[in-house]
Amino acid sequence: MILRPVARAVAVTAVVTLSSFSLSACGGGASEGKGSAEYVTGADGIATVARGERRAAGPMKGESLRGEPLDVADYAGDVVVVNVWGSWCPPCRAEAPYLNKVAEETKGKGVRFVGINTRDGGRTAPRAFEEDYGVSYPSFYDPAGKVILSGFPAGTVNLQGLPATVVLDRDGKIASRVFGGIDDTKLHKMIAPLVRENPS
Repeated sequence: MILRPVARAVAVTAVVTLSSFSLSACGGGASEGKGSAEYVTGADGIATVARGERRAAGPMKGESLRGEPLDVADYAGDVVVVNVWGSWCPPCRAEAPYLNKVAEETKGKGVRFVGINTRDGGRTAPRAFEEDYGVSYPSFYDPAGKVILSGFPAGTVNLQGLPATVVLDRDGKIASRVFGGIDDTKLHKMIAPLVRENPS
């Protein structure tokens, strides 16, 4: 399959800091401060939080890249996979087929996917990204990171770099996260235990 090019990756030397959310050009990393959730990171890079220690995600509400209202609260009772991405980010492009694949494989199991597109200067490039990669789920248009800050308050997930994937359990609590590109094996490993859990 030949994909028409989307926005070129840009070289960014400055780091934009938004409260607890620090986002650099691409790549991954984590910085958990005092009072943060207790993550245990495996050799595969998946960081998880024990069920009794999980913290609730904040509200994620806004407008999709298509200009439609989007609210994660509408997914209450489902496992929610939140992927933070930018059209300018090469690892985001590399992981897109895996996210689409697993979204299709799990849609009948009470799993919802939602993206948060950030640091794109307009909607043209990220919408082209969605078309090129056949993205089947909606993404927030969040150029300044407001949805990110609201959804991941201080002490829950301190994000550095793109892409990042965070999975919420059926109670809307943050259960796991991965910084950097992800594949279908890691996604299933994050999702499967949460599908088996019942809501509290």
